[in-house]
Amino acid sequence: MKYYPERVLLPPLATINQAIERGFREHGEGRVQMPAKVYVYFEKGDFRTMPASLPGLGIAGVKIVNVHPENPMIGLPTVMALTVILDPETGVPEAVLNATLLTDLRTGAAGAVAAKYLAPKRSVTLGVIGSGRQAVAQVNAIAEVVEIEEMRVWSRTPTNAERFGAFFDAISCTWGSIERACDADLVVTTTPSRRPLVRTEWIHEGTHINAIGADAPGKEELDPALLSRARVFVDDMEQAVHSGEVNVPISAGLYSADEIAGTLGEVVCGRKRRETGEEVTVFDSTGLAVQDLAIAALVMESDEGTELRFP
Repeated sequence: MKYYPERVLLPPLATINQAIERGFREHGEGRVQMPAKVYVYFEKGDFRTMPASLPGLGIAGVKIVNVHPENPMIGLPTVMALTVILDPETGVPEAVLNATLLTDLRTGAAGAVAAKYLAPKRSVTLGVIGSGRQAVAQVNAIAEVVEIEEMRVWSRTPTNAERFGAFFDAISCTWGSIERACDADLVVTTTPSRRPLVRTEWIHEGTHINAIGADAPGKEELDPALLSRARVFVDDMEQAVHSGEVNVPISAGLYSADEIAGTLGEVVCGRKRRETGEEVTVFDSTGLAVQDLAIAALVMESDEGTELRFP
């Protein structure tokens, strides 16, 4: 068995995007085993276990990941993760990976896959709601699949929004009101909000939204009226209804699971798609265990791990 630390030799972002796209394709074709996440709750956060098997890559395993939104105030990441990979033939543990950075990257890549298939055009104005690690990951991954003409950033802390723009020298970036950030061709939301931040009247026709922040029961970033107006695609139906952007509106009777247009996997497989250039589309991301296996397989192709004896 090998242990892979966080700073292993990482493949290029374009390669990560391709691997995550394949994971969505396998999910869309029904060629994976992936129970929904299991949550354990604490006063200030939670942790989740995420098991899966991806036969197309000959890999299986489980990720344990926490989400503690107050961690940055004490110098810790909001999200930290560990992935254990098992041999599907014998069940013998093959690898343990520090998956904190990998979680950022694979979630960013999911947003890139959604942008590739659902963004209204190949050259976009990008609005970013939130300015943390996942916002950075989203921009980096999306920049691999579309040209970002201009980026408009909003953060609850204006100095964080200003600092965020400094990460991207090659992209023209401004920061200001949330309404301005929503006036974009492609909008990414990455906050832990438990109340809607993005109002439907701020989103113009043809916009695509990557809704990334709502990944647990009770979280929501989008006005429920916006969901009803939009064509919504989820990463996984069971997870989304339980803990995605749609979970609160469904619980409140403001939105129905029957209104969901399909999964991103179905879009990648060609069975579902954006139907017009004028419609608003939403990708509701909860994070899939098959994404973790896909990026783990990439990392394990390198020989950067440290041998650990097992059993």
